[in-house]
Amino acid sequence: MKKMKRILALTMALVMVMALAACGGKDEPAPDTTTPDEPTETTQEITLWTYPIGNWGKEDVVNELMAQFEADTGIKVKVEYLAYADGDDKVNSAISANGAPDLIMEGPERLVANWGAKGYMVDLADLLDDTDKTEINAAALTACTTADGKVYEYPVVMTAHCMAINKNAFEEAGALQYVDLENHTWTTDNFVKAVEALYAHYGQTVGAVFCAGQGGDQGTRALINNLYGGTFTSADHSAYTWNDPENIQALELLKGMDGIEFDASLQGGDEIVKFYQGILKMAFCWNIAQQLDPNAAGTGAEKTITGEDIAFMSFPSETGESKLCGGIWGFGIFDNGDAAKIEAAKTFIKYFCDSEHTADAVKAANYFAVRDTAEGTDLSGIWADNAIMAEYNKLMPYLGDYYQVTGGWAQARTSWWNMLQDIGEGADIASTVDTFMAEANAAING
Repeated sequence: MKKMKRILALTMALVMVMALAACGGKDEPAPDTTTPDEPTETTQEITLWTYPIGNWGKEDVVNELMAQFEADTGIKVKVEYLAYADGDDKVNSAISANGAPDLIMEGPERLVANWGAKGYMVDLADLLDDTDKTEINAAALTACTTADGKVYEYPVVMTAHCMAINKNAFEEAGALQYVDLENHTWTTDNFVKAVEALYAHYGQTVGAVFCAGQGGDQGTRALINNLYGGTFTSADHSAYTWNDPENIQALELLKGMDGIEFDASLQGGDEIVKFYQGILKMAFCWNIAQQLDPNAAGTGAEKTITGEDIAFMSFPSETGESKLCGGIWGFGIFDNGDAAKIEAAKTFIKYFCDSEHTADAVKAANYFAVRDTAEGTDLSGIWADNAIMAEYNKLMPYLGDYYQVTGGWAQARTSWWNMLQDIGEGADIASTVDTFMAEANAAING
């Protein structure tokens, strides 16, 4: 009987449960003891380290560019500004500590020939399609590409280094007739005649082959290589070729000229000071940065000439058509092992180097675009409203080989100015060139 009562009780309980369910009743859910997910981070952050390339070295300008990039892509960029004095040391230390930036802005001598060659950079060849390869200046693209086809820098801007003359001094000496001010060119013969006229009028040094150090050495290299058509390296950048007969001829000419002095007390910046002061009548260290702001170029000189007195010039050559040393700047990506950040960095590069926003990157650099079009956007008229930039653009077709990617570059620069010092002190030119060229070549594979 007791067993029957227990069964009956269980049956009644089941009936009540079913009745409640039929009336809409339901069990309360178990309390949720899980932790809510953290809010999803929608903005990715990458780092950019930039050398002072025009206004890419100025925080207010770069902040505007980065704000627009973040708004358009959702990628935040943290920027650090490097100085040439210690920038390389900071980058090398960061690499050693596994803390290299995601992106870096500089030239091929660092991104390709240095950090790229050492295996620290990401190959960007996949960012370049056939159209890009035809649009980008051939010399610039070649400089950013290794012999085996790896692209360690995506170029965005370039310039050509040149020299300058004091127009007033040339006019007073009757030497203005020897320069083509319309095209900013002159021949070697006319250069010689101009120096002779200037020296006859002023009776003092009018141009200096400066050689106190490497500062501005692109000027002395271009002067010596262009006078008779010599070269600085082989075409494949496998060797230094300073003992070309044409270079020896140029050095002999300069060493024997009244009015030209090999000056071991001056580097490029010092030469510009003396040019501003009116002591020197020509400067072999000049570029668009000085021409854009010749009265405040950071020399500290008490200037006796102004921008209107200065004419920028190509280096003299036998034909008048020279091969100018150039600057090429762009972006590279350090391979830090983070695929997502590498992709974000590639997005950054395409945004600033190959899109409608490329013009903004170029204007910030105050140099010239390496391409005339980017994804259908015409870049050829970027500087149409700037008379100085538009005029300076006449020199860009003379941009020569970017040989700064040759191995042993740091040693080569040191050997070059030491060589010029010895020649200035009276050493035999041919044997001195051989000695220092061999020193530079020995460093190529070092």
